[in-house]
Amino acid sequence: MEDSTGSNPQSLGFTDKLKSWLSWSWTYVCFIWFGMVLIMIYVLWIFLKSFLLQIFEWWYFRKYGTSFIEQVSVSHLRPLLGGVENSSTTGLFSSVNGDAEPRPSVSECKVWRNPLNLFRGAEYNRYTWVTGKEPLTYYDMNLSAQDHQTFFTGDTQQLRPEDAVMQKAWRERNPQARIRAAYQAIEMNHEKWSSGKDINLLVYIKRRLAMCARKLGRIKEAVKMMRDLMKEFPLLGMLNIHENLLEALLELQAYADVQAVLAKYDDISLPKSATICYTSALLKARAVSDKFSPEAASRRGLSTAEMNAVEAIHRAVEFNPHVPKYLLEMKSLILPPEHILKRGDSEAVAYAFFHLQHWKRAEGALNLLHCTWEGTFRIIPYPLEKGHLFYPYPGCTETADRELLPSFHEVSVYPKKELPFFILFTAGLCSFTAMLAMLTHQFPELMGVFAKAFFSTLFAPLGFFADKMESFMPSSFWHQLTQI
Repeated sequence: MEDSTGSNPQSLGFTDKLKSWLSWSWTYVCFIWFGMVLIMIYVLWIFLKSFLLQIFEWWYFRKYGTSFIEQVSVSHLRPLLGGVENSSTTGLFSSVNGDAEPRPSVSECKVWRNPLNLFRGAEYNRYTWVTGKEPLTYYDMNLSAQDHQTFFTGDTQQLRPEDAVMQKAWRERNPQARIRAAYQAIEMNHEKWSSGKDINLLVYIKRRLAMCARKLGRIKEAVKMMRDLMKEFPLLGMLNIHENLLEALLELQAYADVQAVLAKYDDISLPKSATICYTSALLKARAVSDKFSPEAASRRGLSTAEMNAVEAIHRAVEFNPHVPKYLLEMKSLILPPEHILKRGDSEAVAYAFFHLQHWKRAEGALNLLHCTWEGTFRIIPYPLEKGHLFYPYPGCTETADRELLPSFHEVSVYPKKELPFFILFTAGLCSFTAMLAMLTHQFPELMGVFAKAFFSTLFAPLGFFADKMESFMPSSFWHQLTQI
C-alpha cells in the first residue's frame, strides 16, 4: 500500500508536466500553423504570377521568336549596368584562311535577287488561280519593282515623263494595267526603248531569254547563251549567271563541265551560295554514293573518297542548314520567292525547288545525305557564336525570311529555338496548382474525398512499415522510451 501510494504522486506529476507541456506547445503550434498558411498563400500567389508570366512569355516567344525577358534585359537593363555591345569583335570569328574578320552584323543580311526566279505571268499567277494563295509577299514584289525601275529607267538625274510612267507601271500589281502603262511609255518616246545603251538592261533581257530556252527544253541553246553572257560581261559576276549555268549543265548531266565551273567560282575569295556548296557536295557524293552502305562504312571505316564526300556535305550544311530537309522531302516545298537571303530558308527553298531532281538522278546521293548531314551540328555546337568553315550563322535570317516567304509557309529556324526545361517545368507546376485551386473551389467535398484517398494511399507504405516495426519491437519498448 505504501509503495502504491508513494508512486501515485510521481505519476500524477509526470501527467501534469505532460499536460502543461502540451498546452504550452499548442500555442506555438498554432502560430506555426498560421505562419504556414500565410506562406502557402504567398507561394500560391507567386505561382499564379509566375503562371501568368509564363503564359505571356510563351505567347511572346511563339509570336516573335525571342524571349521577352531576354529582350527587356538586353535593351533596358544592360545600358543601365554599363554593358556595351561590341559588334566588331575580332579574334573570336575567323574566316577559312585564318584571317580575323568581324562578325557580320544584322545590317549585312543582304537580300539578293533569286537567279532562278520563275516567271510571274506564268508560274506564279497560275499557282494563285489554282490555289487561291499568293506565292509572293508584298515585300518581295516591292523589291522586284525597285529592281525593274533600276533596269528600265534612264540614268539621267531628272526623270522624263516616260520614266515616270514606267516607274508607275512597275509599282502596279495588276498585270494588265502594267502592260497598258508600258505601251503608253513607248508611245511617249519611241527612240528610248530602241537605244539599248544600258548594259544592265541588255544582260537582264538576254539572261531571261536564256531562262526561257531552259524552260522550253532547249538546254544546249540556253547553255550557249549563258556562256556568251559570262564571256561578254565577266565583271557582272554579282548577277550570279553561273548559277543558272550550273543548273542547266546538271540537267544535261555534263558533270565535267559542272566541275570546271565550280573550279572557277568555288573559290575562297568569292562569295558562296547554296548552289555552289551543294553542287560541289553532289559531285563528290555522286562518285561514291552508288556503293555506299552505312553498315559497311561502320565496319571498315570511310574511304578517302567517302570522307571527301562527307566533308563536302558537312560544308554545305554549315553554309545553309535548311536545305537537307527539303532535299530529303522531310518538309514540303513551295514556289521560290523572287529574292532570297543567303544561308536562309528562302535560299534553301529556291535551291531545292530546282535541284531536287538532280539529287534524285544521282543514285544513292540522297541516302548519303540522309546518313551524314546531321553530323554537321556536332562540329558546330554553338553556330551563332563560332563557325567551322564559314562565319557564325547570322541571327537575322528568320526575320528577313518571314518577309520574303508567304505566310502559309512554316519558316525553318536555325538553330532551333527550344524552351528551357525550367520554363516548361515551372509552367506545368503553375498550371497544375491553378487547376487544383479551381477544382477545390468548385467541388470542395469531392476534392476533400479525393485528397483523403490520395494521402491515405500515399502514406500506406509508411503505415505498413510502422506496423511491421511494432510487431518486431517488444511491447514495452515504447513505454520504456517515454520513461527516458
